[in-house]
Amino acid sequence: MDCRVLSVQSHVVRGYVGNKSATFPLQVLGFEVDTINSVQFSNHTGYEHWKGQVLTADELNVLYEGIKLNNMNHYDYVLTGYTRDDSFLDMVVDIVQELKRANPSLVYVCDPVLGDNGAMYVPENLLPIYRDRVVPAADIITPNQFEAELLTGRKIHSEKDAVEAMNLLHSMGPDTVVITSSDLHSPLGDQYLVALGSQKKVRTDGSIMTQQIRMDIPRVDAVFVGTGDLFAAMMLAWTHHHPDLKTACEKTASVLHHVIKRTMTYAHEVAGPNRKPSPAQLELRMVQSKADFEDPAVVVNAVLL
Repeated sequence: MDCRVLSVQSHVVRGYVGNKSATFPLQVLGFEVDTINSVQFSNHTGYEHWKGQVLTADELNVLYEGIKLNNMNHYDYVLTGYTRDDSFLDMVVDIVQELKRANPSLVYVCDPVLGDNGAMYVPENLLPIYRDRVVPAADIITPNQFEAELLTGRKIHSEKDAVEAMNLLHSMGPDTVVITSSDLHSPLGDQYLVALGSQKKVRTDGSIMTQQIRMDIPRVDAVFVGTGDLFAAMMLAWTHHHPDLKTACEKTASVLHHVIKRTMTYAHEVAGPNRKPSPAQLELRMVQSKADFEDPAVVVNAVLL
């Protein structure tokens, strides 16, 4: 049977963020992907100029009603990312809950995009919706450190704090939590950033087992857009193919490493020596990374905690 994903994310005409970042890699790995574009912009907002339209909650509901009327509202996964509007986010949760009633084994993968490096870049009224409605409905979440702190109300200063935050997030709903980046110290040195993951599983005897991992990921000195969207999509894919969190995280992080490395090489070649690459030159090299999506060479290893 086809494995079908409903992905509700942003769309850009040029470049790779949101649905443009998630769809192709998932399709390459055999998933059928149905996309609802929460916004349609000319390009991502890191450029000097951008134009476009924003989908309202009512418009989202109209699209979903059309899917329902044709009896096509049967999904194995839902994937969501960046949203700026509170009513839109509420509507997304309503749809997820309805789809879960139709298929109780549906897995909801949520990247709770709130902000980074201590600053929120969505309206503050989205935080209680994420905390009280979205996270409890989610099965897999991929916050960064700042987002994990906002959702739990706890600061993360150490690996122990991070583990406690992940356990708190488990208690709110999701069985799988991955803190995709943090400013925690890596034992490999300052050239690495630390990501952490935690997965709760029910054993055959009914007892609960938790696997927790840490990854030390090489830092890159550039700002990329769309990497978080790609990370969440790859977590969906590799947790589907590997019930083992360690393997899924290693493959996901390795895909990101290969794509970013290829993008950096290209950007510097095009920009020329001693010139800073432009946002257009730093667009992720997605099509060129097809082989890495299909079968990534594992270059990032996860350590069990």
